[in-house]
Amino acid sequence: MGNVLRLLYGQCCKPSADSDSIGPHGVSASNAGVSALAHDLYHYEITSQVPEGLSKHVVSSKKAQANWYKKLSVAWRDSKPPPKTPEEASRLIILTLKRHHKADVEGLLAFYGLPLPHTLVELSTELPTSVPHGLKFELRTLPVDAKAVADGDTITVYVSTMDPRESSVVPRDVHIAAVERSKARAERNYPKADALHQKIIDSGYRVLNIDNEEILSRKYRIRLRGIDAPESKMPYGQEAKEELTKIVQGKSLRVHVFDQDQYGRSVGDIYCNGKFVQEVMLKKGLAWHYKAYDQRPELEKWEREAQAKRVGLWASSNPEMPWEWRKDRRERR
Repeated sequence: MGNVLRLLYGQCCKPSADSDSIGPHGVSASNAGVSALAHDLYHYEITSQVPEGLSKHVVSSKKAQANWYKKLSVAWRDSKPPPKTPEEASRLIILTLKRHHKADVEGLLAFYGLPLPHTLVELSTELPTSVPHGLKFELRTLPVDAKAVADGDTITVYVSTMDPRESSVVPRDVHIAAVERSKARAERNYPKADALHQKIIDSGYRVLNIDNEEILSRKYRIRLRGIDAPESKMPYGQEAKEELTKIVQGKSLRVHVFDQDQYGRSVGDIYCNGKFVQEVMLKKGLAWHYKAYDQRPELEKWEREAQAKRVGLWASSNPEMPWEWRKDRRERR
């Protein structure tokens, strides 16, 4: 079994193109706990030893701990594919050790920095199969850069001008500037190329390098419809931004646009790898249901679920509403 676990450990910790790597084997801030668990299971197969320091987090004996690792080794080997995210690893532990003491399971999760049971969320599996009422248009974006996430409810995305909807509306001067920029780069006249790219950017477009291919793309700022996340300086503001970044970074998104707000942002629903992004943010307690602008009952339901679990901003008995926070700051000016 050791060879199998070595293979699975390698798969779990294999570096990826969008990994925020901080160490060997692709270990990153987001998957460090998963990598540590995989390493310890592999080490247990060789030595039959559980990690040092685990006893400080759990109540059961070392003999009991060894039994957990034996069960987890089998479960990890049998999982196809093996867990890659903290949520997947947490669910594997909870399911495998479901008959064991709650304090032990939660202590083991805490030891690896994995999500506790009450913080895990079950997401809907159904996505829109018909055109939603009020839909103006749909965007299929290029992979999202982490720096494009402004906060927990606003991101900047780019759509290729090869997209049928975009190709017919690209301004002529942007097309010309893109062609001239390519020529300037071929001639290694980088100052001219940079000046032309700035002209393209000022027009609401950008040339992105994706998989060594330069793609002329149009910029859209997206305001997530129906939710309002804490502002950056509010409690859980940074957590909301980090969660949204984790969801969309490096991913191509499907965006249903319904409106445009007073700041020129497209107001829409975002789907990422089969997940409805607003659902994730609400269920993790990292956004409010913005009832003043969206009365969809499912959004209210997901907010209530987070309140009942007291996760995220709902850990506070009286969290401040972001729209009231903004109003208060405006009145102070």
